[in-house]
Amino acid sequence: MRRLVTVLVALSGLMAAPAQAAPRLLPHQAPLDLNEASAAWILTSTALVLMMTLPGLALFYGGMVRRKNVIGMIAQSTAAMGLVAVLWFVAGYSLAFGQGSGPLDALVGGFDAALLLGLSPSTAHGVAPALPEYLWVAYQMTFAIITPALIAGAFAERMKFSASLLFFGLWHLIVYAPICHQVWGGGWMGELGVLDFAGGAVVHVNAGVAGLVCALVLGPRHGFGRDNLAPHNLTLTGIGTGLLLVGWLGFNAGSAWAADAVAAVAALNTILAAAAGALGWMAIEWIDHRRPTLLGLLSGVVGGLVGVTPAAGFVAPWGAFVIGLLCGPACYAGAVWLKRALKYDDSLDAFGVHGVGGLVGAVLTGLFASASVNAAAADAALWPQVVGLLAVIAWSGIGTLAILAVCRFTTGLRVTREEEIEGLDYTQHGEALHP
Repeated sequence: MRRLVTVLVALSGLMAAPAQAAPRLLPHQAPLDLNEASAAWILTSTALVLMMTLPGLALFYGGMVRRKNVIGMIAQSTAAMGLVAVLWFVAGYSLAFGQGSGPLDALVGGFDAALLLGLSPSTAHGVAPALPEYLWVAYQMTFAIITPALIAGAFAERMKFSASLLFFGLWHLIVYAPICHQVWGGGWMGELGVLDFAGGAVVHVNAGVAGLVCALVLGPRHGFGRDNLAPHNLTLTGIGTGLLLVGWLGFNAGSAWAADAVAAVAALNTILAAAAGALGWMAIEWIDHRRPTLLGLLSGVVGGLVGVTPAAGFVAPWGAFVIGLLCGPACYAGAVWLKRALKYDDSLDAFGVHGVGGLVGAVLTGLFASASVNAAAADAALWPQVVGLLAVIAWSGIGTLAILAVCRFTTGLRVTREEEIEGLDYTQHGEALHP
């Protein structure tokens, strides 16, 4: 009997052996070659980037709207986090970083990793084999979350909450995920040589162009150009800016995907560009308005951060300083002069700061990128940057226009005139900042 038990145990071990073998890898995967130091840094960066949306962007935008719309603004950031995180799990990650079918792979991934099926603790994405794929999913999810939340600044104080939910969901799947795949997921822009270290095109130009389209389609707020639409609480905006600045270190330095020298230069470049952006905006505003404002300084910080995002791990510190210094005045021109000339209502300057800053930074990345900083920049050139930006502008603009049409004929886009005057806090959520 003992001998029979021994034989059965041996046979069960042989039968279990195939199950213990390395799992079959999906086309985009590689076996995990764990670097614990890098994984620890990306875990930290994931928390920092998530903080950029909540509470960073929520407070930044919440302080810039009028008091009757603060809760509505924070609710949109919160809803973007909840909805996009779930969609990223269901299909967004697979569309962005999975492998598409045949020629379509140049444009968008497939559904091989939908619901994260096929992922395991022993798999990694092929572009980051030192990181567990689950961590890669979480880190990239935070980028996917903040991008549509940025667009909300363009249609603040006038879009229905139901419309914003539908817009966020469709935009994530139709616009963000394909652009992310084309640049970072093995698509045609990455193959062309477009350099986008942390999201100048994927995040900021993408969101900025969408914001401009939203502002034009929805039209201006009631009282635009006549009533006082000034921010209700710049203290909240200042706190939000500080959280964005700190979180941006995870955004940019984390995009090295390792705890290494490239991450170090990206962190330094991020701080330098933010400082230079604040000074650049302040200088042009002082000349134009005869006085510097706190809102201008805060906007300059964000403009510098946006501008250095595509360049952070590719340029030397002097390049980051120049990018930040130029993005301050450029974003001022986009947020003040361009809006004044064309008379459109980009409520919180989503295009003026993120669109313009992203365009300037992406172009200058092609000029300033250096192989001595990052070997991946060895073939840096201006023309791939321009081609990539034109493609992002076209995809984002056309996709956003189509999605707004769907929203118009389903949920409707704008609140009524009476609801807008009363404020979105009460009419959309039944709440008030100060009951």
